[in-house]
Amino acid sequence: MVDIQRKTPLATTRLSTSLPQVARTSADREFSFSATDFERVRKLIYQRAGISLSPVKQDMVYSRLARRLRATGKQSFAEYLDALEKQGGEEWERFVNSLTTNLTSFFREPHHFPIFAEHLRKLGSRRPIKVWCSAASTGEEPYSIAITVAETFGIDTSNVSIVASDLDTNVLATAQKGVYPIERVEKLSPDRLRRFFLKGTGAQEGYVSVRPELKRMIEFRQINLLDQSYPLKGPIDVIFCRNVMIYFDKPTQYKILSRFAPIMQTDGLMFAGHSESFLHAADLFKSLGKTVYALASAK
Repeated sequence: MVDIQRKTPLATTRLSTSLPQVARTSADREFSFSATDFERVRKLIYQRAGISLSPVKQDMVYSRLARRLRATGKQSFAEYLDALEKQGGEEWERFVNSLTTNLTSFFREPHHFPIFAEHLRKLGSRRPIKVWCSAASTGEEPYSIAITVAETFGIDTSNVSIVASDLDTNVLATAQKGVYPIERVEKLSPDRLRRFFLKGTGAQEGYVSVRPELKRMIEFRQINLLDQSYPLKGPIDVIFCRNVMIYFDKPTQYKILSRFAPIMQTDGLMFAGHSESFLHAADLFKSLGKTVYALASAK
């Protein structure tokens, strides 16, 4: 990787990788996949990860889990699911990873980051600041958080620590590397590109790497939001939990929020996704507008 500060601003062309979806019938499929199989999958992913799969996700489930059938040598979904329930082991992790969706980008829902920066300035350096990004995916969100911290405090970010977690170990591995195709950063300003990324050369041409000083701010960990408690040292000043609650039903959302509340600072903030609302948990969190929440007990 080379220093982008010494290069001209990046200019790339967005490449479309989306293909039209084609409906599949049971006769077209490589493996038999019945309504009973789909309901078993729905039940298992709910029990394991709290994810409520919509009935319209049948084709998505088939296409993603068919890869696991091929990898494990199973001849049918029933055979695969039987083995999963009886033997489990590492296959449970691969099963969950296959069914989780990880759509993300740098500075997604950008209106949150000035609010986050203002909260950082208010906290200042009077105490260590702890941030938890609870759905880190492939790393764009925690690195956006780290960039905001660096832009707010300058060169000294030693009082800020960021834990970035996800259930999916595959995306966490990508996040830890911090290497992305160059088109993933094309919407960032030239100044941010120069300050926070290194441009790939040779075999790495067409990629950028997050600078080491950003990586040092972040600890990546696997955490299941359904766990009874979280292996985090509180109190936490800011929790980013964006665009993950939409996969949980209301009772599961409430359970998670009831575990967030006790580990937050009394003046802490929680950022949610644009389509998420927690009115059903008004005893725990109150809305400050723009999908930003504070503890219900906060003054």
